[in-house]
Amino acid sequence: MTATEIARGVWRIADTCHVYLLVDPDAPDVERDAVAIDFGSGLALEHLDELGIRRITDVLMTHHHRDQGQGLPLAVEHGARIHVPPVERELFDSVETMWEGRPLDNDYNLRQDRFSLLSSVPVHAVVPEYRDLNVSGVSLRVIPTPGHTIGSVSYLLARDGDVIAFTGDLIYAPGKVWSLAATQWSYTQNEGPGMTVLSARMLAREGVTHLAPSHGELMEEAPTALDRLAETMQEYVDSRRSYPWDLLARLDDPYVALSPHLLMNRTSMSCSYVVLSETGEALIIDYGYDMTTGLVPSQERAARRPWLASLPALRRNHGVTRITVALPTHYHDDHIAGMPLLRDVEGTELWIPENVAPTMADPWLEDLPCQWYDPITADRVLPLDEPFTWNEYTFTAHAQPGHTLYAVAYSLEIDDLVVVFTGDQQEGLGGRDGRRDIMNYQYRNLFRLGDYSRSAALYRRLGPGLMASGHWEPRWVDAAYLDYLDESGRLVDDLHERLLPLEEISIGPDGQAARITPYRGEAVVGTEIEYSVRVRNPLGERAATRVRMVLPVGWRSSRSEIDLDLGPSEEASVQLTVTPSSAGRRQRLAIDVTIGSLRLGQHAEALLDVRDAHA
Repeated sequence: MTATEIARGVWRIADTCHVYLLVDPDAPDVERDAVAIDFGSGLALEHLDELGIRRITDVLMTHHHRDQGQGLPLAVEHGARIHVPPVERELFDSVETMWEGRPLDNDYNLRQDRFSLLSSVPVHAVVPEYRDLNVSGVSLRVIPTPGHTIGSVSYLLARDGDVIAFTGDLIYAPGKVWSLAATQWSYTQNEGPGMTVLSARMLAREGVTHLAPSHGELMEEAPTALDRLAETMQEYVDSRRSYPWDLLARLDDPYVALSPHLLMNRTSMSCSYVVLSETGEALIIDYGYDMTTGLVPSQERAARRPWLASLPALRRNHGVTRITVALPTHYHDDHIAGMPLLRDVEGTELWIPENVAPTMADPWLEDLPCQWYDPITADRVLPLDEPFTWNEYTFTAHAQPGHTLYAVAYSLEIDDLVVVFTGDQQEGLGGRDGRRDIMNYQYRNLFRLGDYSRSAALYRRLGPGLMASGHWEPRWVDAAYLDYLDESGRLVDDLHERLLPLEEISIGPDGQAARITPYRGEAVVGTEIEYSVRVRNPLGERAATRVRMVLPVGWRSSRSEIDLDLGPSEEASVQLTVTPSSAGRRQRLAIDVTIGSLRLGQHAEALLDVRDAHA
């Protein structure tokens, strides 16, 4: 079967999916290299001679499914570099992790991740979303278009007055998709169809004239085809919901004005707040999953989609010229996942409080839930309780442990109103009196007794008119509500004091008297890795404390046993090294802890991925 030229220097190869070969049409024939969009079974390699193509230098994948990339080992053998969507990288270069670890019993995860490659291929790079990618004389703009998969992207090529979008499986034909099953990501929900509507609407606004799908024919009336898809898929979404879901309204107007210069994003997974400056600049407080249609029941990266879907409306409707700063209230992924993309695309600086910055910079340091996959470093570290300025505004970051140990509340006076941004400290369920909130503590987040009483005292000192939370409606504050928070803080402590044997053994609500960090690590066989062991005496008297390292057979530690003498509630930290002698994934080491007569056993563990030196 011969290749079909769909535009100057663009050929379509019919394979397990359509594979598109792109060349610089002005390059000399003897130097004509090609870029492939998707790769199918590798059939494109058989057409290079007839097309006068010397080689394929790069393969750009729209998504991870096997029909798009089962031939990638042939591309690697050919010498091509593989580029993949950012959130799906692990489904290309470490897909064995998915195959080995994906739950199969009682499975509510309906994503077609099992339509991934059977074995890994090396990845050269992830593609730069919202930016241009230049390879072999071909320039393509990369646009996130989730729907068929969470991580799907489209590639836009401007050539001879047209803009061709290579859309993967977002669209098959005007108003149609290749697969509805692929858009169903979780049981009974509509995340994928909803994302398809948003992606079609957003792609139509990118000035595309032609659509080149992975399955289906070239579409020459791109805006019309995408509008038909969005309209029909919207009907599908509404048919499976108890009330209509106005996705176009979410796209066009995602922000609610709380005051003239303070906006709330009503479409994000956790609430993002935008402070508007008279300069035209904007500052964002928390930025996790923007314009989400829901999260699927999976922890892998390919199930999470950071993107910048609401930003065009911020510019269009509110005159924002630039987003200069982003502030996190805490390190949880639904509050920070989009921040690296903001920095990469918008040039936004990340200003992170000093008690949050270490955890964001090293998500493997401690055993904590809800952390992002990669380190996120601060452009500026903010001291606690010291005012800092951004344009005409003065903020202060205040320590606010409770929901998690590493969290802050920000105070700000804006539009003659004192606002406190509280993150997830309280869960705003409302109630008959309009005041009942739930204290949103999680033990693995290192909740401590007294945290909620301290935060209630902080709010009373700051005197907010408005408290802006992480997931719930902003709350206008009166004295009665502050009294309620005082009472709730005391109630939380009282319940724990009545339920736990704190008078005898004051381990605390999180149940941890000792920890070993880093919790997760990587090492090479025969090389040392450093650890810190922290122990606190929970007894009411001074106690001899012994910590014994528990290691895999053959491993060594610089300190196999640690003896300490600790006073009541005293904590000590000891440094040591461990040298692994065997390779393996997530190998376990632990500390066996005895404090006086209290034998806690193998109280804390750490995980270490170890590889052979020549692997």
